[in-house]
Amino acid sequence: MSQITVAYWSGTGNTEIMARAIGKGVEAAGGEARVVSMEDMGPEELKKCDAFALGCPAMGAEELEDTIVEPFASEVERFAAGKRIALFGSYDWGDGEWMRIWTDRMKEAGASIVGEEGLICNNEPDETAKAACEELGKKLVSA
Repeated sequence: MSQITVAYWSGTGNTEIMARAIGKGVEAAGGEARVVSMEDMGPEELKKCDAFALGCPAMGAEELEDTIVEPFASEVERFAAGKRIALFGSYDWGDGEWMRIWTDRMKEAGASIVGEEGLICNNEPDETAKAACEELGKKLVSA
């Protein structure tokens, strides 16, 4: 059974909802999901994982949260080569630039982005967004 870690940071709870839906998809595909806040783990825990998911909402001028997620993501970039990574997060403004930048960073570090791009949703995930998250979780197991 594949264990997939879904690591996230959530300011309002929206990205956490997405993380839990991704975990549900992982389990629906026969994997074992570990859904955990980045505040409760270190990036080094992902080094031995072949596939995992990272989530962060858009912050500031469409950027990653800077005290927890940015350092976490920077460390992951050091060992991202050859990993299958799903990226996700919610936003309230803008057009998803933070996710495109994050996706490009991970690709440049050698990661394979599951779904080819990060998954975003506006504010609280509705049923359509939750279904997309579940599908992303399934792809993490089967990719």
